Amino acid sequence: MVIEVSPADVARTRYAISPLGEAVQALRVAAGVQAAGPLRPWADRIGPRYEELRRAVPAVGALTALFRRGAYNADFIHPPPTGTGDDFAAELAVVRATPLRRVHAELARNLAGLRTPPRYVQRILDGPDVLDRLSDAIEATWHALVEPDWPRLRTVLERDLVRRAGHLAMYGWAAALADLDPRVSWHSAGPSGTIQVRTGPRSQRERYRLGGKGLLLMPTVFGTLISYVEPPWPYALVYPARGVADLLGPPPGAAAPQALGRLVGAHRADVLRALAVPATTTQLVRQLGLSLGTVGGHLAVLREAGLVTGIRTGQAVRYQRTALGDDLAG
Repeated sequence: MVIEVSPADVARTRYAISPLGEAVQALRVAAGVQAAGPLRPWADRIGPRYEELRRAVPAVGALTALFRRGAYNADFIHPPPTGTGDDFAAELAVVRATPLRRVHAELARNLAGLRTPPRYVQRILDGPDVLDRLSDAIEATWHALVEPDWPRLRTVLERDLVRRAGHLAMYGWAAALADLDPRVSWHSAGPSGTIQVRTGPRSQRERYRLGGKGLLLMPTVFGTLISYVEPPWPYALVYPARGVADLLGPPPGAAAPQALGRLVGAHRADVLRALAVPATTTQLVRQLGLSLGTVGGHLAVLREAGLVTGIRTGQAVRYQRTALGDDLAG
């Protein structure tokens, strides 16, 4: 797939966080449709919660029966946010407002080529209340699997957005897309250029033009590369966020190399390692589960030692490691 980009599209490109999208993608990982990868500790931990969710809400089984890899998945289940996102209730309201005609059309397209689903799933998908039941399943998934960890999840997503937006503003598309996903590449053509997305054999023949409307970029902790190029949605790319391994903070017992922990203290070492991606004090609090005063105190010591530095961005101070901090953190 080729997306034509003009200079005007840089200014119109926006970024969003989708709590609803994270709920749907988390369900894919919990159901084993998508490999857990670095999220294996999370998947193992929420395994019992997922099984309880399936028993309590049968429509969750209908939802997972729709999940496909490398093929069409119904868009109305995971629509891109219209604003900056980060509001699950507002996103779910959009899903619930989907016209029933579109629901049936997208479900038929989604199910084409799949094995016949179990009888109870077919009854749900054929029922007159299919939209309500699938929406309820998404809501239940959010509360069971994602909401308890949302502060830390949001931190990972926010940090990725700030970094990527800065790269686009300062260095252009090539820098912003450099490590977005191996299947995404930028090809310059003077002041304009094209974004190439390799999503399958047929995608190479598809060509789209942003036309000054910009691109919506959405990082995901749980998901993989997803593209939106069909009406009524804006042109959008969902991509894996950096720092996913830091989702729940350093693993117990392996928070930092022993020597580093003995040198600067275990919690200080955790802070230093967590700054592999720049972060604010609040983001570090969410990620590491420490108090604001504790993190602030550790940052002050690390800063005095020349291991981290702070850069003010608006009203926030974002901390990052110095070259010496990088060496010590390994």
